[in-house]
Amino acid sequence: MGAINPKKFTVVDTMRHSAAHLLAAAVTEMFPEVKLGVGPVIENGFYYDMLLPRPLTNEDLAELEERIKALKKKKLEFRREEMPIEKAIEFFKARNQDFKVELLRDLMAHGTTNLKEEEATDVNSVTSASLYWTGDFVDLCRGPHVANSAEVGVVKLHNIAGAYWRGKSENPMLQRVYGYAFATKDELMAHLKMLEEAEKRDHRKLGKELKLFAFSDLVGPGLPLWLPNGTVLVEELEKLAKEEEFKAGYVRVRTPHLAKEIMYKTSGHLPYYADSMFPPMVMDEGDGKKETYYLKAMNCPHHHQIYASEPRSYRDLPLRLAEYGTCYRYEQSGELMGLMRVRSMQMNDAHMYCTPEQFESEFKAVNDMYLKYFQLFGLGKYVMRFSTHDPKELGKKYVNEPELWKKTEDMVRQVLVNSGINFVEVPNEAAFYGPKIDVQVWSSIGREFTIATNQVDFAVPARFGLTYKAADGTDQTPLCIHRAPLGTHERFLGFLIEHYAGAFPTWLSPSQVAILTVAERHNPAGAALRRRLMEQGIRVHFDDSNESVGKKIRNAEKLKVPYQLVIGDKEAPAEGAAWQDEQEISVRPRGTQAAAPQKLHEFETALLAEIAARRAWL
Repeated sequence: MGAINPKKFTVVDTMRHSAAHLLAAAVTEMFPEVKLGVGPVIENGFYYDMLLPRPLTNEDLAELEERIKALKKKKLEFRREEMPIEKAIEFFKARNQDFKVELLRDLMAHGTTNLKEEEATDVNSVTSASLYWTGDFVDLCRGPHVANSAEVGVVKLHNIAGAYWRGKSENPMLQRVYGYAFATKDELMAHLKMLEEAEKRDHRKLGKELKLFAFSDLVGPGLPLWLPNGTVLVEELEKLAKEEEFKAGYVRVRTPHLAKEIMYKTSGHLPYYADSMFPPMVMDEGDGKKETYYLKAMNCPHHHQIYASEPRSYRDLPLRLAEYGTCYRYEQSGELMGLMRVRSMQMNDAHMYCTPEQFESEFKAVNDMYLKYFQLFGLGKYVMRFSTHDPKELGKKYVNEPELWKKTEDMVRQVLVNSGINFVEVPNEAAFYGPKIDVQVWSSIGREFTIATNQVDFAVPARFGLTYKAADGTDQTPLCIHRAPLGTHERFLGFLIEHYAGAFPTWLSPSQVAILTVAERHNPAGAALRRRLMEQGIRVHFDDSNESVGKKIRNAEKLKVPYQLVIGDKEAPAEGAAWQDEQEISVRPRGTQAAAPQKLHEFETALLAEIAARRAWL
């Protein structure tokens, strides 16, 4: 039985870990011949992999739930037993538990199971193993567990999937049963309700309904095509970032979509990031000379070359280079998911070169920009994950500069504390060149997303020989801050689609007004009104189809347009006449059931003020 590191276990983790044992016990009751794999705790629950004589059905899940309830009622103790590893091998061999035997043999031979961290079998050492008994059921596990089965909480089994043993296709295909586990029924019901709402808000579903983006087999997986409506979102976000960065003293740059292999080797990204990059292209440069190129997977080495393009003085710093740079990463096909995991992405990227004395104010300014965006988009819940290094990994996973690691981590920690920012510290997850912050936010329905990053780089500038002339005349290496407050367009817009359920604020909406004509004779008046609004920069959806006005209203609601203007005999000007400021129109705001009359110029003034409020607020 696998489990996550017990040092990281919470009370809820312990309950879910114990629930996985009850699932395995229930399966063993139904299928005595089952061969059990591993069953770790995951977000909101657990899963267990197993080899069974037949495929499971939804009816089986219902029966397993009933068996788990029966085991809970018995208040069975979770009893730990220590056993020499050789004896444990014989113990599980006698029970025909081949996968447990394999894990124990690996532990004895190599001191590890070679599984992913979340599935690593939990034993105390290579000389002994810990087993847990729950009634007559026993599993290989290091715990921890609740005291007895009655403390497991409320369990809901919800999915069956296939999984190769140990994730390798040459191994047997097991059945994986997923379960939710919560302390109370109310918590479970709240989670199920959130999932139901999340399904309605799925950005892939809404992206198709709202005509925002598409994927094409001819273009390739993970390479989104932005449709006209989606392109409005992209450009509005880019406009927002450019305005804010201009006010904050950034300068904009542009870099190519590919570069020579030597640049990525110098930066240190190769060979460590090779698996995430598209394959190299070997080009014939003439005269028998060949050169290797890569598609750009990150912008920073390019920006370092811009910094290096001319001599720098301390008077030039801080230098803030910003770019919406397109990057390409070869994500595995099984990991691609809508806009959240793609192979082509536009990053709200910038690199800030500064002196050590400037670092605190620069790093704080970046975090302040994050908080400003959170307020604009209504993100009330967030946490910044401050990732530090592990000294044991210096020279392997991290650059071997122990003093610089301590100095920069202390600096980042101090900025976070002084700013009163909500953060958690996570060891051994830093970038190879310095500490970093990953920004976790929660949408309006409580779903968690990672959307942005803020990183300190004390290593790569030196690799490229980047320097500035200090006040004392010496050459010094600048610190570099990598930051992307809006992350990538793809992921951030995927988040916003789900956060707003497609009902974007007016300034961001692809169409801000829908003009709906009652009959064909009203179409010329509708077209004239459309021209008038568009001349003021208002985005208009004009429905001049032959559908009924009721159908047009329903279609506009599906597109989640903020305002609908219904044009009939009462609203339309006389044939051939122009729209007048004092003329009344019928305005139906999004989410309301009835339209109300309003003078045209008053509607225009209020709408333009609402759109402009985004810039005024910032």
